[in-house]
Amino acid sequence: MPEESLSPPKIDGFRIRVKLKGTFADVAKALRSISFLKVAQEKEGVSIAYVESRSIDKTPYLFSMMKFKKSEIEVVYSIPTTIAPTKRKLDLLRYLLNMLTLVDPYYEIENSVVYQLMEETMRQLDDYANADYKKLYKDYDDLKREVENLRRSSLLYKAQVKSLSKENYEMKNENDELKISFDKLHGAVSEGVLISRIQEWIMDHNGTINIPEFAKHNLVPEARVEGALDKLVRQGYLEQVQ
Repeated sequence: MPEESLSPPKIDGFRIRVKLKGTFADVAKALRSISFLKVAQEKEGVSIAYVESRSIDKTPYLFSMMKFKKSEIEVVYSIPTTIAPTKRKLDLLRYLLNMLTLVDPYYEIENSVVYQLMEETMRQLDDYANADYKKLYKDYDDLKREVENLRRSSLLYKAQVKSLSKENYEMKNENDELKISFDKLHGAVSEGVLISRIQEWIMDHNGTINIPEFAKHNLVPEARVEGALDKLVRQGYLEQVQ
């Protein structure tokens, strides 16, 4: 059952030319063979109503009505906002063809009229389907384009990661080489060993130290020797004589 918040349905309809060759009583009797139809025989024709659903206040929402007259059949139907108008018209056309089968013995129906109605409805359906397919293809093309962009971005990122990995590897090698050079430059001597050698040198040389000579003998930079001496002075192990 439709929700109360749904908008009222639109109303549409069409007519087809016919010629009554029986009686309205015959037509009404034939249509009453369908249990779900509401059939009313009138002076100027036979009316039928088919209510498929109602709104919450019991008002017909999805419905159709047909009036079988002497020279025409009039069709009126609702189009809910949730159903495409072309699809709804196609449903009504199929429904009408079923009703025409029932009353065929009592009417002369121009086939060309039915064919024209079918042709028009099928054309509208084709236009509707093509519009949906166009949208579908557009969405597909958009998604395809997005996937292609993502694929290219992924390849670019992989190339960048590979490049960065290579740079990182090269920097690591360079750092290792610098460390080796640093160790060679510093004689690979720890600070503790250097301080012990400085103390022994000073004791062996009457409390003095020739920094260039000591550095050359121990294969360590002069700056490192000076740093070690400053540390010994600050800690009170040595006294600097002016």
